[in-house]
Amino acid sequence: MLVNGVADSLASQGRAEEDDLLLARDAAPFYLKLSESVLRQTPAHLPLAESAAAGFVQYAYAFVAFEADKLQTTDARAAQALNERAARLYARARGHALTALAARHPGLLRALAAGQGQALHLASDEIGVAYWAAAAWAAQISLSKDQPDVVADLPSAVRLATLAWQAEPGHGQGALASLMGTLEASRPGGDAALAQRYFEQAVQFAGGRDPGVWVAQAEALAQPAGDRARFEALLRRALEVQPAQRNLQTELMRQRAQWLLATVDERF
Repeated sequence: MLVNGVADSLASQGRAEEDDLLLARDAAPFYLKLSESVLRQTPAHLPLAESAAAGFVQYAYAFVAFEADKLQTTDARAAQALNERAARLYARARGHALTALAARHPGLLRALAAGQGQALHLASDEIGVAYWAAAAWAAQISLSKDQPDVVADLPSAVRLATLAWQAEPGHGQGALASLMGTLEASRPGGDAALAQRYFEQAVQFAGGRDPGVWVAQAEALAQPAGDRARFEALLRRALEVQPAQRNLQTELMRQRAQWLLATVDERF
């Protein structure tokens, strides 16, 4: 009972909004390590698993992978080391989320790998943890292109995200729809038109107030297509957004949009 009470408290703390990136960076390690310690004793605690997975993904993306991106053209070795660290953090996020889900759905990983995910149905309290598991999984894969065994899991990550989408398309005020768009655009044989439709739905779910949707479109669709004009237009659209509320995600996406525009000559 005591451990579950601590887990409940940590999960609620993890949902607290924070818009100061430096404060979030400095506070995150203690929270994440403490959450992991509690999860070892209560691995099936869905709210804490969701909160910890979200924390690891956001920390890895904001403070590790983003720094690697900035160093890519000036210090490739340092960038590679940071990307490897980010991949490990994403793997930890995925592990915590999938462990909690598997406690509810024994055989989950086997079903996803075998393409039998359609037989599974997620309850409302499982959608968030499934979203973060899929997001972490996809992010880990994107940084592990030299590891075929990791890349081979992409279909499973897509199937898990699809399960969440089928249960609640509007989850996260467009975050899940944006993830679906990114996954569709990045998977081998992906349909760019379908990815665009996912992104359009993400904009609708967010009420046009999420800069991350525009940044995701720019990086997933415009940049691979070599469309500089569209790339820049989408990033400017992100900077024009007035978020419904300032938080870590919106502040990070605004910073990323500014950086991508400042370094656009390096991409085209």
